[in-house]
Amino acid sequence: MGVKSSISLSDQQAAFARQLVEQGRYSSVSAVIQNSLDLLRQRTEAEEAETAALKAVLLARSKGNFVSGADMDGRITAMIDRKRRTARVDS
Repeated sequence: MGVKSSISLSDQQAAFARQLVEQGRYSSVSAVIQNSLDLLRQRTEAEEAETAALKAVLLARSKGNFVSGADMDGRITAMIDRKRRTARVDS
């Protein structure tokens, strides 16, 4: 069952919606708006899922082991040295 609602569109939005109908991509301006709301809902749900996943990763990482800046610098230097030796590149 549909719900009747009155909305306001800018001139540019209304022209775009009418153009989509005239091109035969949608049967009515109402169909354009319904599809637009469906896309917005999908995007919002995807953003919420992505945010939840990022929060879960951050929480898991915050409970893990931390490496100090100095230790990380040492690890990077050692990795570069290994790569240079493997590739036989002189520094």
